[in-house]
Amino acid sequence: MRNWRLKAIAGAVLGVVLALPGSTAWANGGHGGLVVRTDKGLVEGFRDHGVDSFLGIRYAAAPVGNLRWRAPRPAKPWSGVAEATAFGNRCAATASTNGPRSEAEDCLFVNVQRPSGTRSGEKRPVYVFIHGGGLVNGSSNQADMAAIVRQTGVIGVSFNYRLGVLGFLGLAGLTAEAGESGNYGFQDQQAALRWIQRNVAAFGGDPRRVTVGGESAGGWSVCGHLTAPGSNGLFAQAMTQSGSCYSRTEENAETGGNQLATAVGCGAAATMVTCLRNTPVGTLIDAPQGGYALVRGTPTLPRDPAEAIAGGQFARVPVVTGANRDEGRTFAQGFIGATEQNYIDWTNSTFGDRAPAVRAEYPWPASSDQFTAAYLIGAVMTDSGVIAGIGGCTQRQLTRDLARWTKTYAYEFGHRTGPGLTPIPGYVWGAGHAAELAYLFPSFDNGTPIAPTFNAAERRLARDMKDFWATFVARGAPGGGWPRYDGRVMQLRAGGASTPITDNRYVDEHKCAFWAPA
Repeated sequence: MRNWRLKAIAGAVLGVVLALPGSTAWANGGHGGLVVRTDKGLVEGFRDHGVDSFLGIRYAAAPVGNLRWRAPRPAKPWSGVAEATAFGNRCAATASTNGPRSEAEDCLFVNVQRPSGTRSGEKRPVYVFIHGGGLVNGSSNQADMAAIVRQTGVIGVSFNYRLGVLGFLGLAGLTAEAGESGNYGFQDQQAALRWIQRNVAAFGGDPRRVTVGGESAGGWSVCGHLTAPGSNGLFAQAMTQSGSCYSRTEENAETGGNQLATAVGCGAAATMVTCLRNTPVGTLIDAPQGGYALVRGTPTLPRDPAEAIAGGQFARVPVVTGANRDEGRTFAQGFIGATEQNYIDWTNSTFGDRAPAVRAEYPWPASSDQFTAAYLIGAVMTDSGVIAGIGGCTQRQLTRDLARWTKTYAYEFGHRTGPGLTPIPGYVWGAGHAAELAYLFPSFDNGTPIAPTFNAAERRLARDMKDFWATFVARGAPGGGWPRYDGRVMQLRAGGASTPITDNRYVDEHKCAFWAPA
């Protein structure tokens, strides 16, 4: 469990000279560490290799008991000094390649990391990262900001938000309570962004220069924040990595919610909500359930985010957006060992009448091996964007929609020979989904350390990417020869070889004339 320990201020006993909050003694760790005053109380972090870290700060009340499936409530103030030296609980999720099992509902914690010695009032630019994981797993500790903070001088912020059934359950009974259901995890994100606006100046950040970014489901979330009324004014710039504007309707969410309620023995409509609130968290996360998405047509998200972006109805802030060259290689690993007939069956079930045309574009080769189906299906997934609109030609359309209304910079992570995410002998991950994360956050390892295996060219790419990201955060443009989107996309490559590629090349690479003819 998270150790939210309040330390009494005992200056006489500890031999510490107490000072007024905001003075040098407080700012530089006169209390035996680094102490900052937030709007709810004092927090004490730690210093390590040029980075001051304040981890596991509560930004909202624990959503437990009767607060399960309610909008986040404010955290209560505390007395004394709250220890902020370890990441908070991971939000409840089953075990996966994206993290271990957790049954913690008390998980709404935020992390702030800054260059050592930063003081209140410095107004450094702030980079906020929303973790991915399909809205069902992942956590903020995968995005330890220490490396990018140390290299570039920005202030880095990450946080946890409710996941899966606890964060995105739609249910008619819950809608009756609050006028909507299914966006609890997204509302957590908004609460964290409001916390940042209230508190980041105390850590030396500038609340007027907050860039919100996210990868995968974090990218879906960023698109949601660009269009959600309650997110307006909470950030000045945005970044999406391998994301989209994926969402679902309230009706779809409630249908899935009814199925889950029945599966855990809470199918009676009159008692469904009470029964579910009394169901152990382990039972809930273990129940069979479909995927999750932000819920549109609600007070929190009135419009379809994709339609809002296309129509210019969003916060027109500068944006960086992009995806990886081989997104589908990560999703298609389950097809290792599949046969040609398996490939035919998958295309038929996925594309229906269009399946023969898909197979004509992506034909089964005369010579095949155990990886052939995975590579073919991975290419189809990448180019078509069939997995939640991620990658390829759907990414191109999102980029064009954004660029029609606001300053936009586009990239493709194109380093295809780096270390894979999990050790599958012989499988070439290429630039698969999430492959870029270790270049920004060495803590992102999915259980297998990646960054320590980088060669010199990959270490150069990691430095370049951190500089690109931080320069955008600080100046509103990535620099380094990265052009504002005019059809050109910055292809990120190892060894200092990153270069813009033309729209024609991108279209050819991903067969966009087939998937999305102009």
